[in-house]
Amino acid sequence: MNVDVKVKKLDPRAKLPSYGSPYAAGADLYALTDGEVSIAPGETVFIHTGIAIELPLCTVGLIYARSGLACKKGLAPANKVGVIDCDYRGEIMVALHNHSNEVRVLTDGERIAQLVVTPYLNACYEEADELTDTYRGEGGFGSTGAK
Repeated sequence: MNVDVKVKKLDPRAKLPSYGSPYAAGADLYALTDGEVSIAPGETVFIHTGIAIELPLCTVGLIYARSGLACKKGLAPANKVGVIDCDYRGEIMVALHNHSNEVRVLTDGERIAQLVVTPYLNACYEEADELTDTYRGEGGFGSTGAK
């Protein structure tokens, strides 16, 4: 299913998000820098993309790591998954964290993250005295795995 997303370039050098293959779920986001950006081990740096977007109502933009950048260079979004609400109109920034033990360098135009646009539901939260019973019940982390 295709959905139209308006993109505003905040800088003429900015690149629009693009898909790497016809069935890719995530569109690549590109760094907009004035030269090289060094990210020290354990450091988080906000990287500009130079774009703002207008998402359709009841959709959200989720910013995920690019697997190559994360696995090969140790660079991934600091908040694990960034959330762009459909009413946000500011610049998309990616907070990249260096999980490696080496200084990593980004250059202008480098693919830094991927954007997935997906629908969401707004929940109506109601206080309840009891919840229905389930097989899992109150079992927490790992409670559904093999024993």
